[in-house]
Amino acid sequence: MRVHPFSIRGVEDADSLPPEDAATTLVLLFGDPDPDRAAPLVEAVRARYPDAHLLGCSTAGEIAGAEIRDGTLTGAVVSFERTRLASVMAPVADASDSFAAGRAIASALAAPDLRGALVLSEGLHVNGNELVRGLSSVLPPEVIVTGGLAGDGDRFERTWVLHEGRPASGAVAAVGLYGDAIQVGHGSRGGWDIFGPERRVTSSAGNVLYELDGRPALALYKEYLGDLAEGLPATALLFPLAVSADDSPEKQIVRTVLAVDEEAQSLTFAGDVPQGARAQLMRANFDRLVESASQAATLTRSATEDEGPTLSIAISCVGRRLILAERTEEELEAALESLPSNTTQVGFYSYGEISPFATGHCDLHNQTLTLTTLAERAG
Repeated sequence: MRVHPFSIRGVEDADSLPPEDAATTLVLLFGDPDPDRAAPLVEAVRARYPDAHLLGCSTAGEIAGAEIRDGTLTGAVVSFERTRLASVMAPVADASDSFAAGRAIASALAAPDLRGALVLSEGLHVNGNELVRGLSSVLPPEVIVTGGLAGDGDRFERTWVLHEGRPASGAVAAVGLYGDAIQVGHGSRGGWDIFGPERRVTSSAGNVLYELDGRPALALYKEYLGDLAEGLPATALLFPLAVSADDSPEKQIVRTVLAVDEEAQSLTFAGDVPQGARAQLMRANFDRLVESASQAATLTRSATEDEGPTLSIAISCVGRRLILAERTEEELEAALESLPSNTTQVGFYSYGEISPFATGHCDLHNQTLTLTTLAERAG
């Protein structure tokens, strides 16, 4: 396997990309949220790799090694030697299409030798929970599914995913990795501190939370935030919710508040908050957020050998970037330092992260750093 990272700002920069075009080449592209600015760059890369598999999306910041860039087209050209690839796309015009899109993606990729799938989705008009449920309804738990939801900086207006080599809204795209040579590692960590009592979700509908322990969710949330409640929903980034089920209390999924409804006294989250689940508030600890990146990287290492080149695909939440601010690159440095020395890291800041919590089927995460590592065993 050969990995060539790149970051370009002009069409002419595509001429410097390596001549690795083949059906076993994967080109990852993470870029400018403005499709009009991104399209010429994408087209230049597509023209250079007509036979390769292209997978990409818009971002809330592109990751190149331990650096964050904005307004670029950043990614990697990955040439596999003994791994088969397959690409697929499904439309997702609105959230109601999400489960069907996940199921269609999984059905198209399913095969006995499928080892992993990289999935990138429209970031605004999708129900991420339903998307991963659709994927998991077809693929067995031993197939590692990771990816993320496209971003649009901090604007939340429009996102794109590559569809037939061009930036387009309303789509989910994926690439499957097949064969015994490919090694897929994954790790995800949040790094948030738990505080306050554990409560029960007594009324919710999808991603809208109405009551905790029979009390209005927004009123209770404001009690904990104190003076910070005046800044809602923006200040909610500092206080996400940890959600878990009775049968797996150790599996705490982070959920971020997107909106508040004063009349209904409800909170709308970036992922589902099931009725009957356990819930507990979390707060930011900057050192632990950075440390969690190192922990996520450590989790990936058992899946890959250290001899050959390794690609790390880092997908982190836009909320983490907004919270960490000038310290954001520290989490990328921490991840890279904990990976094998022969690792190339690329990725993006997202509106949602897709990865198994530990093992088994994938989950939708918020406010989490996820890493996917790819390497090939020696022939």
